[in-house]
Amino acid sequence: MSQPSHPSSVDDATSDKLYTPEELEEFARRQLDAARSGAPVDPLSDPIGAGNGSGAHTADEAGHPGQPGQPGQPGHPGADPAGPGVRPVAFQVVEVPSSGPTAEAPAAAHAAPPAPPAPPAPGALGAPLGPPPSSPPPGYAPPTQHAQPAPPSHPAQVAPQPAPPAAPVDTPAEPRRFMTATDFLDRRDNEKELGPATWGWRGAVGKLSGGLIRPKMGREELSWNQDRQQIQKDFDGPRTIAFINPKGGAAKTTGVLAAGYTFGTVRGGGVVAWDNNETRGTLGIRGIRSSHRNTTRELLEDLGRFKDVYQSRIGDLGAFVRSQGDAHFDVLASDERPDVTGIIHAKDFAEVHALLERFYRVILIDTGNNMRAENWLAAADAADLLVVTSTVREDTGYSGLWMLDALQDAGYTDLKHKTVTVLSDPSDKVDSRLASDLVSVYEQRTRGVYRVPYDPALVSGSVVPYHQLSEGTRRSWLAACAAMADAL
Repeated sequence: MSQPSHPSSVDDATSDKLYTPEELEEFARRQLDAARSGAPVDPLSDPIGAGNGSGAHTADEAGHPGQPGQPGQPGHPGADPAGPGVRPVAFQVVEVPSSGPTAEAPAAAHAAPPAPPAPPAPGALGAPLGPPPSSPPPGYAPPTQHAQPAPPSHPAQVAPQPAPPAAPVDTPAEPRRFMTATDFLDRRDNEKELGPATWGWRGAVGKLSGGLIRPKMGREELSWNQDRQQIQKDFDGPRTIAFINPKGGAAKTTGVLAAGYTFGTVRGGGVVAWDNNETRGTLGIRGIRSSHRNTTRELLEDLGRFKDVYQSRIGDLGAFVRSQGDAHFDVLASDERPDVTGIIHAKDFAEVHALLERFYRVILIDTGNNMRAENWLAAADAADLLVVTSTVREDTGYSGLWMLDALQDAGYTDLKHKTVTVLSDPSDKVDSRLASDLVSVYEQRTRGVYRVPYDPALVSGSVVPYHQLSEGTRRSWLAACAAMADAL
């Protein structure tokens, strides 16, 4: 069946179909996408005349063929295009720019497009009677949709509110601590007084009274007992003391033997004196001789037997050290064989020192005269305390000061608190002014200076007779060793 032509009463500018809401939204979406991508916007086509009222439809659009132009029917100029009793559907079109993206396009992108309404079923109330027009009518201006402002990139900073004050917590009172058995013994030991006196007239009074009168100790006797207590203090590990002066005849060897005798007799053992001369020293000659002639050289050759810490014993070390009898210390001599060449290197020193630390608490090291030798520098590095020995002579005193300057320049720090000075009188008469000058300058460079009087028992250069040392020598070395122990 052929379709009737448009009546003459219908404007030629009228559209031949109606838009559905879904098509208008699709149209707006395409325009918006084109504007965002910068593509040319597709112009509207098939306009509907602005003066044509609500628009006209053909017979087949209205679904009534052959009856166009009747009042009250679709297609009639005065008829409701949606049919009688049907409410017109309002459409909202998003305005898009005619070309290129604008500043409002990104903001509009954040606004979610409205959800399309569900299309009505065919024949239902409000359903379109025909295909929608292909384009809006000419002059139709869609309502402008104002884009929502973009949220700020950074949220506003909110000032932190002060925390409410914490409720006071009742701290339970600390329970009373009662004195333990250990506390009791410690308190008793701290409150113990030394005495009664045994020296001088105080001691004589105590003996004559049969102990009924018990005078307290005098200052000298009290100092002597306090020095002994200081030497007897416990260490948390082995301690190494190196006696140094690059000049021969500076009383290093006699100083090591006197210190060994003092530490050994007061502490009761656990002390070794080691001659760390790079070639040949005299410590083994000045100490008590032994049945063997083994030295550091032989110990290095047989060091493998001490590698196993579980099998090696201090008794095995007795084949290399020399006991000093009642002095309660041992001597490890330097090489004494004339047919052996070579010197002790830093590695050799480290191995012997590690072995001695396993079996002794106090290690006294007699050094050579070459402070550039490897084993000399190794001893200075390993020592917990340095003892500068010197006689009251200008040359030996200068040599010790020069050595301190060299150590300071080499990077040894805190020498003042790590060094003690022992000045020995080379004869019964010394230059008192020189002695005062040496004491003054060494007090500036070291933590303390201790004078040792002249002792005829040490002049011969033979084995040191410990039981023949004068009382003044013993007291002087007791004070000096107490200062060493205090520094460790």
